[in-house]
Amino acid sequence: MTIEFEMSPVAVALPAPVVEMIGVRRVFPGPPEVEAIRDVDLVIRQGEYLSIVGPSGSGKSTLLHLLGLLDNPSGGVYRLDGVDTMSLRERRRAVLRGERIGFVFQSFHLLAHRTVLENVALSMVYVGVPRRERMSRARVALERVGLSHRMDFGPTTLSGGERQRVAIARALVAEPSLLLADEPTGNLDSVNAEAILELFDELHAGGMTLAVITHDDHVSARAQRRVRIVDGTLQW
Repeated sequence: MTIEFEMSPVAVALPAPVVEMIGVRRVFPGPPEVEAIRDVDLVIRQGEYLSIVGPSGSGKSTLLHLLGLLDNPSGGVYRLDGVDTMSLRERRRAVLRGERIGFVFQSFHLLAHRTVLENVALSMVYVGVPRRERMSRARVALERVGLSHRMDFGPTTLSGGERQRVAIARALVAEPSLLLADEPTGNLDSVNAEAILELFDELHAGGMTLAVITHDDHVSARAQRRVRIVDGTLQW
């Protein structure tokens, strides 16, 4: 006699969402009125590596500003780490942005008259971290991106790839929930671009949540998941 056992499906808990967008719109007043982002539904979970790819004029920059709390949606719901950002006043939005989001841009935005270490540490001034702790955390962040030997250098003495690593260290130093990168390899040659993408791979492997916005299919292909934005809408 054969006895068969029915196996019950095992529920797998998904990582918590860092980003939740539901029906998000961004309309710029006219005339003529422009709907730059329309009905965006997007979830980015903890530890996920997402790329958002699209041509110029597709709405990438507008979506970046919304994700980064640099602009307010015209409608819909945006929750960051479970916080409903739509109901926040600007001061609270700024604090949440400084604590939860690290930015990496195509242009490095480093202060030429400050050392590498100071550039990284200064990013914590506005979130109230004491100076001694700022410097300690900046050293750890620079070690994390492989630049412990450049801490006392000025940014103008570094290569483009090294400057972008400084910018990434600055984005990581506050231990954000989300690392948001906008065309992070756009100003780099192919060798330095590949090194930055390898660093993103390492950060992802270490549990960092990344969202990279790019027009470059090679850059977007490195991500765990990819979506395309066309005329202000996401395509899966």
